[in-house]
Amino acid sequence: MESHTSTNNQLHSLTPMRGIAALWVVLYHYAVWYFPAIEPGRYSHLLDKGYLAVDMFFMLSGFVMTHVYWRAFVKEGGNHYWAFLSARIARLYPLHLFVLVLFLAIAVAFRGFQYVATGRFDAIPMEGARSLSALLANLFMLQGLKASELSWNYPAWSISVEFIAYLAFPFMLPSIWRASTPVKVALAGVVVAALSLFSWLTGNNFDQWDGPQTLLRCLPEFLLGTLLYAAFKSDVGAAFLRRDATVVTTTVVALALLHLGAADLFAILCFPVLILAAVSNDGYVAKLVNIAPLVWLGEVSYSLYLIHGFVEYTTTKFIDAAGLGGP
Repeated sequence: MESHTSTNNQLHSLTPMRGIAALWVVLYHYAVWYFPAIEPGRYSHLLDKGYLAVDMFFMLSGFVMTHVYWRAFVKEGGNHYWAFLSARIARLYPLHLFVLVLFLAIAVAFRGFQYVATGRFDAIPMEGARSLSALLANLFMLQGLKASELSWNYPAWSISVEFIAYLAFPFMLPSIWRASTPVKVALAGVVVAALSLFSWLTGNNFDQWDGPQTLLRCLPEFLLGTLLYAAFKSDVGAAFLRRDATVVTTTVVALALLHLGAADLFAILCFPVLILAAVSNDGYVAKLVNIAPLVWLGEVSYSLYLIHGFVEYTTTKFIDAAGLGGP
């Protein structure tokens, strides 16, 4: 039986969760990357671990995609592949392209200002980050395969990599959905093993956004989201998960691990329980989480995530042009 906390179109508690995750990664980039003198790690590692919001995004994406499309690919059994990809492109690509055009416009504008001030005009390079070849890669959403050399808008690496998961999703979903419970449990074990291998290969640093190894981060987490939704639909542990105490305890444990700077893998393994508890909860926590400001934050989360890199880039350009950047 499907929990009454969800509808055919929306999983309410996950919308605020997505918004909080987007804000978390923005604060991480601004506080840790761009203003290191703040040194938030002196007080807590919560902001230092903000890159883990992307891991939550991958799980949430697998969960929500399964919620929206499992009937089309499992029950109806028709050829919905191109309709699915078209819908994903329509959701992701317009804003991605818009922000990319903004980056290009600012890059050209500052070169124009430079020419007026110095008589020198630096052409956009052919290779490297924010180059013409990178522009081409971004137009086809391929920048995530080598983000350090192909990015204009660096946060967009994750949607590029996630799109690869979308390509495989319609083929894998029917088999996963129809699998027996022991097989699904075994598959979840394989996913955890893959993430453990990724943790070992990276020295337990999940802040990997450059190169093919990012697929070992994205694909297992997206698949885990699919398995979580299957568990949600079957009402596994529903009575336990619906309790306020469950979601509060899981949140406290996750925050404690993040605050103390525990191994990334430990924090990530809290996310599946947190997602299931949040979407299953029908108590006071659900009412608190689904207040209008948090729901709105979730609704604009994709825009917030994509635009914050452009804000940093433009601000940095203005500071440099004004000579305020220091020696």
